[in-house]
Amino acid sequence: MKEKVIVIGAGPGGLTSAMLLAAQGYEVEIFEQKEYVGGRNGRISLGDYHFDIGPTFLMMLDVLQDVFTRTGRNIGDYLNIINIDPMYRLSFNGGEREFFPSRNRKKMEEEMERFSPGSYKGYLKYLEEESEKYDKLIPCLRVPYSSPTDFLSKKFITALPYLDAHKSLHKILGKYFNDELLKIAFTFQAKYIGMSPWEAPGTFSIISYIEHGGGIYHVEGGLNRISHAMAKIVEEEGGKIHLGKKVKNVIVENGTAQGVILEDGERVTAHKTIINADFAHAMNDIVEEKYLKKWTPENLKKKKYSCSTFMLYLGLDRTYDEIPHHNILFADDYKQNVDDIVGSKTLSEDFSVYIQNASTTDKTLAPEGHSAIYLLVPVPNNFSDINWEEEKDAFKEKVLDAVEQKGGLKDIRNHIKEMKMITPAQWDSEYSVYEGATFNLGHNIGQMLLFRPHNKFEEFKNCYLVGGGTHPGSGLPTIYESGRITAELIMK
Repeated sequence: MKEKVIVIGAGPGGLTSAMLLAAQGYEVEIFEQKEYVGGRNGRISLGDYHFDIGPTFLMMLDVLQDVFTRTGRNIGDYLNIINIDPMYRLSFNGGEREFFPSRNRKKMEEEMERFSPGSYKGYLKYLEEESEKYDKLIPCLRVPYSSPTDFLSKKFITALPYLDAHKSLHKILGKYFNDELLKIAFTFQAKYIGMSPWEAPGTFSIISYIEHGGGIYHVEGGLNRISHAMAKIVEEEGGKIHLGKKVKNVIVENGTAQGVILEDGERVTAHKTIINADFAHAMNDIVEEKYLKKWTPENLKKKKYSCSTFMLYLGLDRTYDEIPHHNILFADDYKQNVDDIVGSKTLSEDFSVYIQNASTTDKTLAPEGHSAIYLLVPVPNNFSDINWEEEKDAFKEKVLDAVEQKGGLKDIRNHIKEMKMITPAQWDSEYSVYEGATFNLGHNIGQMLLFRPHNKFEEFKNCYLVGGGTHPGSGLPTIYESGRITAELIMK
């Protein structure tokens, strides 16, 4: 009989570990405080309209396929995956200039020469150099870092010349293009980790290459369907998922995790415990401070955190078929907007907006002739002084103005049948996201690899971490990798 493993939280990292362990015969139980699986990769339904709560871009499809393959399954039996092309619409200067990147090389050459004549040569150089960098760095992210000696591995030493950790993402990718808007088009992906391209380490130039080299995908029904498929596999393998069961504390005895105490007082023991809750929230809420030395609440307050997001989920009684699946409307002064978010932590008058019009691709998300529109605005996390109770309604109106005037969603207010708003304050209070930092701990050089919370938790034995707050970092592919890394550590 193999060991019993408890997983705290049914987010994508916890589900990944759970399905891999269950498939290997481990006795797995997941305790999730919400009434649904997925965490921020869950679903919001407003009447007949359906939305992803958080992630909407699926990249590095091979990582997800590998997780299913390791359980002896074909991903196509569980999910209908759709390639998105063009990948997205990037709108600058209020829509005066728009860029539609594609993985189709012929289309991309035409698009680049239309947008910025003479730029395709730089793009080819970008593909060549970033492909080599990707091949060197990805293997380094697929292994755990638990000791300084891990930096002496052949993989890491070979990758060192490509790390670019002490140069900014904007500087690394800016070298390929003269057009400032193209530089933004290839560096805005820093928002996926909640950072500024002028501050994020150049290491993360591989994120834009991941898009251009591997593509962007959608899952029919929304990316939340991935979590549902994973949960189904856990149960097929004999694992148990308990919804609406909040964990009050991790049981620690003699420096070793022994299981959990639930909010209702029930004590559940196990050989190993995996924490899939938001890391900083977990250290403040479910791990008693007396067991912590390095990751105490006081020390966590001093760390750097990602930005937050202001969200609107809109069910409309009309469609916008001319609007692509993914759209980003950039602030006229994008650098100032980013500085406001991560520097002064103030609300910009001139902000950027991401629009997902998934109904143009996926007819399952809304009734016929209707659409489900997802709006996201990067904003400061809750270390700011913003009072969202006072600001939220006025800011909502500004966001609707922006998508009407700059985004092509004409007359949107007159077609709203359902609406839900999530502010940074609500990310914290309702979704247990520490200080509303939706992309978790920042990804600066001092909080990466060995310097990020370890997959095998340092503070006490038999406890493991998965999710955006541990290695390798935030974003769905890396969270799946964290789940795989942790499962393999337990199997060893």
